[in-house]
Amino acid sequence: MIIDMLYSKIHRATVTDANLNYVGSITIDEELLEASKMRVGQKVEILNINNGERFTTYIILGERGKRDICLNGAAARKVHKGDKVIIVAYASYDEKELQDYKPTVVLVDDDNNINEIIEEI
Repeated sequence: MIIDMLYSKIHRATVTDANLNYVGSITIDEELLEASKMRVGQKVEILNINNGERFTTYIILGERGKRDICLNGAAARKVHKGDKVIIVAYASYDEKELQDYKPTVVLVDDDNNINEIIEEI
């Protein structure tokens, strides 16, 4: 059996920009991507803590160290600069893989600096 599970999340990131006129996606700082084990082009779900919006997009690479979390294209309509979001990635696991299952949770501060990386729920 294959089960869809949390793979990784960046918890309570601050939206740094919303760019309606850019090709759609979410721009995420390269360091945050590495810490979360997420990949460029990966499908992610965005949960907006401020307004309850939930939507899906894909990742594009942000400049290392700038701490950008920018929603682009149509997704820019779902957020405002300063909103808090949770960026969630899921993966499909088989029973054997679940024996050693450890999702990655990246906790960030208000400026999107990494506070802690947790490998469990």
